[in-house]
Amino acid sequence: MTKDKEANNDRRTFLRQTATATLAGTVPIGSRAFGAVGIAVVAATSANNTHAADTSPASAPFTGYQFLGPLEATFVETMVNIMCPADQYTPNGVDCGLANYIDRQLAGAFGQGEGRYMRGPWKQGKPQLGYQLPLTPAQFFMAGLGAASDACTRKYGKSFDQLSAADANTFLQDLQANKYADPRVPLASWFNDLIYPLFVQACFADPMYGGNNGKTFWKLVGYPGLPATHTIDMVQYRGKPYPGAKDPKSIVDFS
Repeated sequence: MTKDKEANNDRRTFLRQTATATLAGTVPIGSRAFGAVGIAVVAATSANNTHAADTSPASAPFTGYQFLGPLEATFVETMVNIMCPADQYTPNGVDCGLANYIDRQLAGAFGQGEGRYMRGPWKQGKPQLGYQLPLTPAQFFMAGLGAASDACTRKYGKSFDQLSAADANTFLQDLQANKYADPRVPLASWFNDLIYPLFVQACFADPMYGGNNGKTFWKLVGYPGLPATHTIDMVQYRGKPYPGAKDPKSIVDFS
């Protein structure tokens, strides 16, 4: 195997974790052990997936970023392309709408902390409770991005978007593994509790929210969309391809 192929396989670890976790009903963080299982998932679904990497998926019109400025957009676009590189199964992360989804979430009610308790006291919580900081998700995103950018420059002497694909992937894995410290913000929590969940949501949310363009990831895992509420089908087709997954239906299809 060539070095380029090895690097591409390694970068796709993030997406393999995501696809495997989605089928299992959980989203593990930081486990490289899911890579091999993810390969099996992709192989099992590829026969019914005719979407090639050079195909532009159908999507809602992109009207520009609402939250991300030029610097933030560059970082996020580079990041989602590293975590979801283009190959025979999917286009790259930007073409799949992942950056667009993240932008919309940060610009909306979620990013502004609507419904989030923001009055303290700010104590260290249990890991399953997520981050416990006096920051909205949008503020946490901006603080973490600045800290991550600084950490990248200190480590590699260049900005994140200027790194090779292999170095960029290593940097993200090291963020995930808590190998960088910053007095301003907990970088591991920033990646694991904010960035990675947004990435997962961007992959598998209904396309009407800006990600999962062309229902790419639903097709990848054999998910039929809204019709998946039929319990009898879930029992009858467990472990087998579901015919309805060839043409998944989103909210827009029923509106």
